[in-house]
Amino acid sequence: MAHLIFDEGEQQQLRTSAREHAAGGEGLLAYALEQLAAEGIDLSKVTPYADVQARYGLGDTDAARTPGAA
Repeated sequence: MAHLIFDEGEQQQLRTSAREHAAGGEGLLAYALEQLAAEGIDLSKVTPYADVQARYGLGDTDAARTPGAA
């Protein structure tokens, strides 16, 4: 599988968002955003959406309304 990395502009946006969330008391989200900016995403560890749908019994339009499902 591939490894998704972000360009410099995207990394900066992620880091800016991380600082905003850290200032708002959302340290875990801030940490996750900083990790994304620094390391990207290892796509071999990503759960396919079809598996998420099956696990949570979702239809095609449900994921946007189900917290934590996707």
